[in-house]
Amino acid sequence: MNNLCLDCHREIRWLIDRSRGFHASDPAANCTSCHPDHAGEDFQMIKWPEGSAAQFDHRRSGWTLEESHATAKCRDCHTARLRNGEAAQLSPRRGQDPGWVGLERSCIACHEDVHRSSLNQQCNVCHDARDWGFATRFDHARSRYPLTGAHVNVDCSSCHKPPVQGAARNDKGEPIPVFRPVRFNQCSDCHRDPHAGRLGGTCDDCHVTRGFRVIGRDQFNHERTRYPLRGKHAAVACAGCHDANSAQQWSPSFTTCGSCHRDAHAGQAVIAGKAADCAQCHSVNGFAPGVFSMVQHRGTRYPLEGRHAVIECTKCHVRRSGPAADSLGSARVVLRPAFTNCRSCHADDHGSQLVARADHGACESCHTVQGWQPTTFTPAQHGRLRVTLQGRHGNITCQACHGPERKGLPPLPNPQTLGRARIAITLSEVECAACHLDPHDGRFAAGGARPLPGGCVACHSDRSFRPSTVDVAAHEKYPFRLDGAHQAVPCASCHDESRRQPVTTSLVRAGGIVPRLPFTVASTACASCHRTPHGDQFAGRPGDCTSCHDVVAFRPTSRFNHDRDSQFRLEGAHGRVACEKCHVSRRDATGSALVVQYRGIPTKCEACHLGGAR
Repeated sequence: MNNLCLDCHREIRWLIDRSRGFHASDPAANCTSCHPDHAGEDFQMIKWPEGSAAQFDHRRSGWTLEESHATAKCRDCHTARLRNGEAAQLSPRRGQDPGWVGLERSCIACHEDVHRSSLNQQCNVCHDARDWGFATRFDHARSRYPLTGAHVNVDCSSCHKPPVQGAARNDKGEPIPVFRPVRFNQCSDCHRDPHAGRLGGTCDDCHVTRGFRVIGRDQFNHERTRYPLRGKHAAVACAGCHDANSAQQWSPSFTTCGSCHRDAHAGQAVIAGKAADCAQCHSVNGFAPGVFSMVQHRGTRYPLEGRHAVIECTKCHVRRSGPAADSLGSARVVLRPAFTNCRSCHADDHGSQLVARADHGACESCHTVQGWQPTTFTPAQHGRLRVTLQGRHGNITCQACHGPERKGLPPLPNPQTLGRARIAITLSEVECAACHLDPHDGRFAAGGARPLPGGCVACHSDRSFRPSTVDVAAHEKYPFRLDGAHQAVPCASCHDESRRQPVTTSLVRAGGIVPRLPFTVASTACASCHRTPHGDQFAGRPGDCTSCHDVVAFRPTSRFNHDRDSQFRLEGAHGRVACEKCHVSRRDATGSALVVQYRGIPTKCEACHLGGAR
């Protein structure tokens, strides 16, 4: 049924297609729910859901009635005159029948545009529907000419007044104010120039909107004068220079800084024997910091070099206080500090530890102006002291021994006696054991069980504790010489303690446990290291293994002579018989091992030959 209705009521279809108006809010609703049919010739075609048109909830049409629109009568808006929308063209009405569609939402669709298109036609940008006479939403601050100062209190009509001749009038015949265009580029567009052009430029070069008699510092162009304002001068009150009680109010002297400023240094500021004007050391940006440059300082009796070149001026040119500083002027700054030596400015950071030296501990003996660190005291110079820096000692930092931390070493004396640097220049530790743990328990030190000349350095170098410097030749000094095959035996094979895992540091207070390395030998006899392969055959026999064997190799028995050392001489064919033909292997007394029999061999012929042959 709806499609049949919309075939004729094209304005309704047009609105629904564009999601506009009451019918678009529920396009699927049945037309007959509001528009009954077949009720006679004289009946109302609209059955208002609320009972009447006056009670209709206008929000359902998509246009909420607010402010003065909410009190308007339906007939005030729904008139044939105001039905000027495109939908109205699709629904012609007879006579003065207003119809309910065809009205547009824009303000000018119903109201006169009194501005004649000179302003934005979206009237609600400036007006609301409460009172058309006031632009309650207009904010002049967002316009091209924000109102400031006294302009804020000026009545709108004073600036936006209609022209005397040819003014446009509204539908009531009243002249329409001109809101655009209004000239405002120059003050003279609205104001008369009381100077009659004598000062040139525009009014805002000197004046502000707060009042004509208020001179704006930001606006006044001092650049046009003979003395442009720079730096701090730009912030000085006008009366500070333009004294109203002075004959030179409008043309004060400015030849030198002294024209206005008093000498703050009381005559100290002298360069090359001549009094210096303030501008030679200061700028208009402020009295401090000074602009006396490094290049200029090179021309003084103390050129700045190294770290001195980057230090703040106030570190040397200090400000004094008290009566003694009165002679320094109002600045109270020392312009010529003493610089005879480093101590003129710097304290003794080493607490008088070096005063006994010929130079009394002059800083420049070990330091330069390039920086306090690193020191210029070299390892070569250290070599002339009690401890030379060689090997590993040459790689450690000075702080490791002389600094307050001294990790793993005994603490330094009272830091207050060392000066601000907290460096101990002279140390008592000159022996290895003063800093390092002795894994030998003093056995090789002076007074030990086996003292060695030089102590630790007799067996170790300063490059590394391991490996030891003891070699075959050095072993000659010990009770057991390394001869023959013993020269190729690793140390740990005899000195088992060498196998112990070394600590990462041997410093006396590092907290590590150093493995004991006594290197004692209980006996030099062969049997103390080697197991005899002969069982107990030679037990109790005079001599030892060296009677038959030497240290070059266990086999052959280079020292054994069968004719000399046995009871059976090898004569004739016996000299060609292999040893194992007579000296066979037998089980020992325990039966657990084979032992070559050397003793107890029969020496009679019949024991081996004839019937007794083996």
